[in-house]
Amino acid sequence: MTVQRISARNARFQVWQSYLTNRNKRQRAGEFLVQGVRPISVAVDNGWPVRTVIHDAARPLSRWAQELYQRLPGVERVAMEPELLAELGEKDAEVVAVVEMPPDDLDRIEVGPDFLGVVFDRPTGPGNIGSIIRSADAFGADGVIVTGHAADVYDPKAVRATTGSLFALPAVRVPSHREVIEWVRRSAVPIVVVGTDEHGDVDVFDFDLTQPVLLLVGNETNGLSAAWKEAADALVRIPITGSASSLNAANAATAVLYEVARQRQPSSR
Repeated sequence: MTVQRISARNARFQVWQSYLTNRNKRQRAGEFLVQGVRPISVAVDNGWPVRTVIHDAARPLSRWAQELYQRLPGVERVAMEPELLAELGEKDAEVVAVVEMPPDDLDRIEVGPDFLGVVFDRPTGPGNIGSIIRSADAFGADGVIVTGHAADVYDPKAVRATTGSLFALPAVRVPSHREVIEWVRRSAVPIVVVGTDEHGDVDVFDFDLTQPVLLLVGNETNGLSAAWKEAADALVRIPITGSASSLNAANAATAVLYEVARQRQPSSR
């Protein structure tokens, strides 16, 4: 297999570097960068198309990197000078992968009798998106939907914060709540839309979360939009004490997802 070598900031390098900060360029190319052994491994395990693997030209391939190339026999290989590779990934990164984006299609999210989905409405922090995807994966959700004008699922900070969970469950971006509500209505499985709100009508512990649920999490600053509150079948609150006035969006989502998992344990029913 031919290995291309990159030792200067040529046009190819600059395109990849732009993916770190430029959402439009990522979107037009339909690809994004993935850094780290675990995220790359999980992406390959779950069949995500890897377009290019870039490795450190100055050191021998580790056993993991050798096995990665064996698992991706037709992938484009690039050997890059370490100081350049460090600009695309983390310091001392051995490998960075260029991975193809899947379509933003809500039907990628499977809806069954135990459905659990998460909507994150207009998030501003890519790290929070990644944290919610990670929690959704940990507590058995079927997918995450990001709605409205928002930070990007494929921002490097978001991808890194998922620690690989992005590749284990669907994460779909949609323009507004309308597309999601339409998707919910055409589902063969009745889905209860549950919003999280500090002024909710019922404590989360007292609401039945064993039924198919779409959980709504609001923007970090302003909470759920008026449109989402109107669309929700119920608004639940997390009782908190102490001097804290509210929880971080990702922490709130994790608390409710844990409660869903707790209620769905056979011993809790």
